[in-house]
Amino acid sequence: MMENPEEDLLQLHNDEEIIEVIDLSDAEPTAEDLAEELEDVDVADAGNEDDEDDDDDDDEEMESQQDDSELTFSKHTGSVFCVSLDPVSNTLAVTGGEDDRAFVWSVCDGELLFECTGHKDSVTCVSFSWDSRLVASGDMSGLIKVWNVENKQEIWSFEVGDLEWLEWHSCAPVLLAGSADGNVWMWKIPSGECKTFPGPSCQSTSGKILPDGKRVIVGYEDGSLRLWDLKQGNALCVIKGPDGHQGPLTALACNKEGTLVLTGSVDGQAKLINTSTGKVLCSFSSENTEAKDSMQEQESNSVESVGFCNVLPLVAVAYLDGTLAIYDMNSQSLRHRCKHEVGLVHLQWEEASAVVSTCNLAGVVTLWDARSGMLMSEYRGHTAEILDFVLN
Repeated sequence: MMENPEEDLLQLHNDEEIIEVIDLSDAEPTAEDLAEELEDVDVADAGNEDDEDDDDDDDEEMESQQDDSELTFSKHTGSVFCVSLDPVSNTLAVTGGEDDRAFVWSVCDGELLFECTGHKDSVTCVSFSWDSRLVASGDMSGLIKVWNVENKQEIWSFEVGDLEWLEWHSCAPVLLAGSADGNVWMWKIPSGECKTFPGPSCQSTSGKILPDGKRVIVGYEDGSLRLWDLKQGNALCVIKGPDGHQGPLTALACNKEGTLVLTGSVDGQAKLINTSTGKVLCSFSSENTEAKDSMQEQESNSVESVGFCNVLPLVAVAYLDGTLAIYDMNSQSLRHRCKHEVGLVHLQWEEASAVVSTCNLAGVVTLWDARSGMLMSEYRGHTAEILDFVLN
């Protein structure tokens, strides 16, 4: 069972351009909901094709009407790409979308606090600073803006090449970003003092600041990884070639101690890396999740998201084929295979339990008990794929 039943889930999608807040403690299991709704449905005559079509339409309409959310935010007019919750109070959200707009709003009542104006392209990166005083928004063209949450004013902006990722330091007003030219930028906010970490002349696809606040692990399009010293500006280790991935990096996560990093790539591999030595401890492969009919199908099974469990020696890997794989770090073996009917987009572990949540291309959020591999709950309301979500 869930150890934190009061946690709320914030999810996004790109059809009705809305964001929904779901109370995980109140939503009923989907199976029970459908059972109650189906009690009064007449069974069509097997020989009447028109009645069968009508029943199919009714089923589709019934499913589309199911909405487990507590609140809907609908000011975006295009696909919603990214979301972040303020880490101090968990009462504010910032969302960015295809409409070149980012909004800071209350998850309690949906009230708009302010809009992050002036972007020239789709806003693909948004994030609150560690103390929730600042919020950063970045668009695809590389324009990054930082806002003071209290007075709702822009305090800093900068333009880089095409933006790939954006992340705040865990305990200082320092912002990092990765761009399509391979550079990683680091600024002090609001002074704008800058340092760059040059990459291997290809996209810096993902980055993660380690918990010690002194290092950042960066993944690149060529499959390589670099562990950078933020103060000195030098690469502590480079992982590439046979030890690295054979395709662009798609996901990065580190454990709470910062001793291990888990990486994912379009090559279908997830690698566990020791951050002190730079040694690859093991690889978790899509080959281990389910037999593939062809090499082409295997290669298309990209890793979309990865994460560490905080309470058990487990990691989760979400694959494009809809598999959520739970691996045991001690034995380096597959523990559970949790199947979805469609591809996965993102996963996140609860902070203090062995429950992992996923969002998928069918617009559904699912909760899984990693100890048993059993599905705990499903949450619906969206009519298209969910592109991002976050747990408070």
